[in-house]
Formats: sequence, structure tokens, C-alpha cells
Amino acid sequence: MSSAAHHHHSDLGPPRVQEVSDGVFARIQPDGSWFINNTGFLAGRGGVTSIDTCSTERRTRDYLDAIARVSPGPVRTLINTHHHGDHTYGNCLLPGATIVAHERCREEVIAAGPPRYAGVFEPVDWGDVTIAPPFLTYADGVTLYSDELRCDVRYVGGPAHTTNDSIIWIPERSVLFAGDLIFNGGTPFLLMGSVVGAIDVLENVVRPLSPRTIVPGHGEVCGTESIEVVLGYLRFVLDTARGARAAGLDPLAAARDTDLGEYASLTDPERLVGNLHRAYADLDAEAAGGGLGVRLDYPAIQADMVAYNGGKPLTCLA
Repeated sequence: MSSAAHHHHSDLGPPRVQEVSDGVFARIQPDGSWFINNTGFLAGRGGVTSIDTCSTERRTRDYLDAIARVSPGPVRTLINTHHHGDHTYGNCLLPGATIVAHERCREEVIAAGPPRYAGVFEPVDWGDVTIAPPFLTYADGVTLYSDELRCDVRYVGGPAHTTNDSIIWIPERSVLFAGDLIFNGGTPFLLMGSVVGAIDVLENVVRPLSPRTIVPGHGEVCGTESIEVVLGYLRFVLDTARGARAAGLDPLAAARDTDLGEYASLTDPERLVGNLHRAYADLDAEAAGGGLGVRLDYPAIQADMVAYNGGKPLTCLA
């Protein structure tokens, strides 16, 4: 039986900016657990392109200060990799930027609304954040330029981490901003997407790019080895779901009965509960010939995650 220990570092350390290629920057926020995400930006002569914002007013303002220390130019464009609040709540602090994302990302940002997590997470000071959804959307992708540097913004084609994930691929530099398709050092989270779909996207969209540098949605900058680690975890979840469902266990019971093994050191292991709920839904869809990524009862599943955590709200250091 697994433990629900969170494995957070006692001293997270400050966020830092890392130049991953000339004029291309990642901003890494330790320790990458709940609502502590990475962002990125491209600093061109004519202004800055930001990739995502942060979960709280304080963290987003710190991020904008970090950009200003690198470039005096304004943030003209903001790309959201998906709708989750740790990547979008700070949108409102960039009123001069054109906010770009997949069309379903806009829909989900609006549907989710402002932070509402009473009883799920430890208290967080979100600050003065209001919902600012993307207002320039695409169905498949869009190409933008930072000066002469081409950036391909691509919808991944189906549900994975969410139903609206996009990647930002800079082919000239072999740099990939992967959003939350990649967690480096943290437990991947598929509740609002698809385990089966994420495996397909990683195998057939992300891996073929062979990126030299990956900026994950959470965790340290990495290479293609991170793809294999995430794929290993997703296959582990799917195998666990098949066995547990055949044994008549519900997802919470299955999670409690599961030894995380090599994945036990990842942060936020309670995500296994949400991932198993999603894997069960994937298996149901597979059996019925239906679609992946259907909306589930997220509040009830979050309650299961809290139950797995001993009835205590989930640790959130945002």
C-alpha cells in the first residue's frame, strides 16, 4: 500500500530564469508541485512573447519583473499551453498582450472561472486575479515569430493532460515548451484529459520531434529522457487500472492498494487517484467505442484525492 506523503523540499529556493537558447528563456519555479508551474518567454527586438503565466498575483508579478530584468520590451503576446489556473490565472496582469490558445482552452478557462478549491488544497493567497481568457484562438495551430525566430504553436490533436493542450516548438533551436504533457520530478496528472490519449500524444507527436531541450510545465529543464519517464508512469497507471477494475476495486481503493514503486518519490502522489478515475473512463470508452476526455465529476474525484491524503487538504505551496 502506498503512502500519500508529498515529498516536498523543505527549502524550495527562489524561481530563476534560464536561457535555454539565444533569446529563449525558461522561468523555473521549484518545486513544481501543485500550482507551482514553469513559464517561458522569447525576448525579441520588438517585444516579448510569454508562454503561460502563474497561479497567483504575487507569482505572476514576480515573473513579469523577471522578464523586465531581461528585456525592456513590452509583453505583446501571451500563449496559454492549456486552461489550468496555474498557467492562466495570471493572464489578467498582462492587459496589453494578445492572449493566444486553442479554441477549447478559451472555453475551459471561462467554464472553470476563478479559483474555487475550498477544502481541496491548503489555503492559498491567490491575490487579485480575474479571469482573462484567450481571445485569439486556433483549431490546429498557429505560427508566430520572435524577430526572425519561428515558433510553431500546435494543438496536440486530442485529449492528453487536458482536452486543449498545445506545445510550442522552435525548430531552429530544437527547443520544446511542452506544457503539462511533461512533469519532471512530479506525478503527471491526467484527470481532465486522457491517459490513453497522453500516451498517444507523447509517442506520436512529442517523441518524433526529438527535442534537444524540453521546458516542462513543472520541474527542471530536461531532454527526451523525460518523455520516457512520463510514458512509463502512464503505462503503469493504465496497467494498474486494468487489474484493479477486473478485481472490482473503485479508483480510490485501487490507489490505496497500489505500490508506487519507482514512482514513489514523485511529488503529489495523490494524483494517482485522479489518474485512475481517468484511466477507468478511458477503458470504459474503449469498451464502448466512445470518445476519450469526457467530463467527469471532478469535485467528487478531488474528494477522493483528499481521502487518499488521510482526509487532509492537499499540500499547496503556491
